[in-house]
Amino acid sequence: MTKWVLGHKITPQTITGDFDLVFGETPPNIQGPPPHLHNIYHEVFLVTEGEMEFTLNGEVSVIKKGQTINLPPKTIHTFANNSCESCKWINIHSPKGFAKFFENLGVSEKEEQADIKSLSPEIIQKVIKTASLYDMIITN
Repeated sequence: MTKWVLGHKITPQTITGDFDLVFGETPPNIQGPPPHLHNIYHEVFLVTEGEMEFTLNGEVSVIKKGQTINLPPKTIHTFANNSCESCKWINIHSPKGFAKFFENLGVSEKEEQADIKSLSPEIIQKVIKTASLYDMIITN
């Protein structure tokens, strides 16, 4: 089921391997999650449309259509769409398990104004309080 998570449209895919895969879409001028790291998860983004700005360990890179970025465990990272066009991407976490973050903290796209609700102070506080349960260690 598609959900809005912190302003990003997330559609998880059913995968039999030991990884999670989601399709994502980020509207223009949307920030990502707070800077964080994962102790166990390897993470990869493939931008399929537009561009996304990633910050890894304090270094900023713009990843454009057709490019990937690899995030090994313990890499402090965040991302944002600072452009005036939507960005579409594929995100993979390995091993399987991080998709529960999207499932449990997202707002169903069927709800009215789900994109706005996903950025509400209540949701943001819930993310901050529970992120570590999903191996998302917020660093700021």
